[in-house]
Amino acid sequence: MTDVTAPTREALCPALFIAGIASGQGKTTVTAALARLHRRKGRKVAIFKTGPDYLDPLILAQAADHPVEPLDLWMAGDAFCRQQLFDAARQCDLILIEGAMGLFDGTPSSADLAATFGIPVAAVINAKGMAQTTAALAFGLKYAPQPASRAFELAGIIGNHVGSARHRELIETSLPDDIALLATLARDEAFELPSRHLGLVPPSEQDGLSRRIDAAADALEGTALAALPPACRFFDQHIPAPEPTLAGKTVAIARDDAFSFIYAANLRLLRALGAELCFFSPLEDAHLPDADAYWLPGGYPELHGKALSANTALHEALRQRHRAGTPILAECGGMLFLHETLTDHAGTCHTMAGLLQGHGEMRTKRGCQGMQYAPLPEGDIRGHAHHHARSHATLEPLTHARRAHHPAPGEAIYRSERLTASYLHLFFPSNPAAVASLFGADGSR
Repeated sequence: MTDVTAPTREALCPALFIAGIASGQGKTTVTAALARLHRRKGRKVAIFKTGPDYLDPLILAQAADHPVEPLDLWMAGDAFCRQQLFDAARQCDLILIEGAMGLFDGTPSSADLAATFGIPVAAVINAKGMAQTTAALAFGLKYAPQPASRAFELAGIIGNHVGSARHRELIETSLPDDIALLATLARDEAFELPSRHLGLVPPSEQDGLSRRIDAAADALEGTALAALPPACRFFDQHIPAPEPTLAGKTVAIARDDAFSFIYAANLRLLRALGAELCFFSPLEDAHLPDADAYWLPGGYPELHGKALSANTALHEALRQRHRAGTPILAECGGMLFLHETLTDHAGTCHTMAGLLQGHGEMRTKRGCQGMQYAPLPEGDIRGHAHHHARSHATLEPLTHARRAHHPAPGEAIYRSERLTASYLHLFFPSNPAAVASLFGADGSR
C-alpha cells in the first residue's frame, strides 16, 4: 500500500505520447526514430510502452539505449505507472510513451493514460491512399466527445507513408489551424520494421535494425519533433519495498531466443523479494542450474522445435525437479515446452519435455486474448494473454483466468504438484506477496 503520509516529491521532464488511429500506423517506427534523434543530440531518453508488449520494447530499447518499461493502468496499476514516470523524469531529458492500438481503444486506453499523467499526444496517421481525409481523422481525434477523465492535449499529428511533397501539402493545408502537422515520413522501405505472428521481429533476428532507425531519425531531423516538447510534472508515489520473503532462495529463469518474453519489472520484483536470479538456455544447456524455483517465460518455442526436442537431457532434469516438488512457473511458450508435444506452423510435431499432460498446436487463428488475472490460491495476479496456439488432451484446469472487462472465462490455468502453467503472461508487481508464495517463499505451499 502506498505511504500517503510521506511528503510528495515532484520532477519536471519534457514528455510526448506517440499514439495512433489504429494498429499498424507506424507508432514504433516513429517512437524509435524520435528516441534515436534525441540520443544523437546527447539527451538521455526514457521510453515506455502502453499495455502488455514484449517485442516493441526490444526495438525501442535499442533506439534509446535504455530499458523500456510497460505502463498500463489496469495490469500494473496507477501507483506503479506514476513511480516509473517519476523515476524516469529525475534521470532523463525526455520521456516518450508509445501507445497501443488506436488512441481510444481499450479500457483503459492510450487516451486514458495520456490524460491521467497530463502528457501531450502526437498522433501517427498512415496517410497512404488518402490526403484531405487525414485532416478529418485528426479532427476526430481532437474533438471526439470524451468524458472529462479522458481530456488530453493533442500536440499535433505525424503523417506516415506520405508519397510526395504535394501529398504533404494537401494534408497540411486541410488541417484546422489548431492541429499542427509535426512531421511526415515518406513511403520508404528503409524505415520498415519486419513483423510476423505476435508482432515485430526481435532485434536479435534482424539485419540492419540500427540502420533503419537511423534512416527514420534522419527524416525527422529539421521537423518540429527535433525540439524538446514541453515539460510535464511527475510525482513520487513512495511505493514501499516488499518484504524479502525469497531471501536465500535462487530462481532460475529460461532465457534465450525461444524464451524471451520477460518484463524487467518482473526481474526487479524477484530481486526485491530477496531472490538471487540465474539464467539457463533450454536451447543449449543440457543441465539445469541448481535453484529453489524455476520460471519458463513465453517466447517462440515453435520456431525452435527441433532444437528443443533434441535436448532430452534438459527434459529429464526438469522432470526430476518436478518430481522433487520444486516450484515451477511456465507461461505460454514455457507451458508449450512442458507439454508432451508441440506441433509448429508447418505441421511438424516435436516431442517436448513432458512435465505437463497435453499437446500444444500452433495455428493462424489467435487464441484467448487481452487483459486477465489469475485467481490462484496464492492470490490474484494480473497479466495478459496473446498467442496463436491451443492445447488439447490436457489436465483438468485448476481454474480459469478472469477477464478484466468481460464475463467469459479466460485462459485455463493448470497445476501439477508445484508446477503452475497457463497461456497467461503474469505481471509480478501486481501482487508481490502472491508471486513470492508461487516461487516458494518460506511458509508457502
